[in-house]
Amino acid sequence: MQQLHAYWRMEYIQAPRYPAALKRPFTDLPAMGDDRAALIVYRSRLSYLVLNRYPYNPGHLLAVPFREVSDLDQLTPAGRADLMETMTFAKRLLGATLKPDGYNLGFNLGSAAGGSIAHLHGHIVPRWNGDNNFMPVLGQTRILPESLERAWEKLSAAAEKLRKKAKGRGKK
Repeated sequence: MQQLHAYWRMEYIQAPRYPAALKRPFTDLPAMGDDRAALIVYRSRLSYLVLNRYPYNPGHLLAVPFREVSDLDQLTPAGRADLMETMTFAKRLLGATLKPDGYNLGFNLGSAAGGSIAHLHGHIVPRWNGDNNFMPVLGQTRILPESLERAWEKLSAAAEKLRKKAKGRGKK
């Protein structure tokens, strides 16, 4: 058997997932006052985009309403519209920065569906042709070629450019 050495991964493995003081991460993260530390790359009026700390692929974003609810039908129509616009913005953002070949978008509603945090959130996962290799199947390991901090730098800078460009056209 050959050995796979990825010594740089230890920094990621040992990094704290959320500050210990966060009891309800999706409510507490926007209140931190430090979007870089929180990994928030974009804020709309009623929701925000944050890098997933347990990503399926590089650039895996979560669209989260500021208001803590556990299901889509608990949002107001304006809240649902804003959340969908935020997910659409995420797709444009990932397309402009990472240039994926496709996307997985969706919600895990309830623990039986894989929802690990009760606060409603949508997943925006960039996908590339051939991005599924043997590691997740045989090694139960995902390979992330870029740190969350570097991804935040790229995505937050691109989000600001896209926001300014949209304002110039009279959109959100």
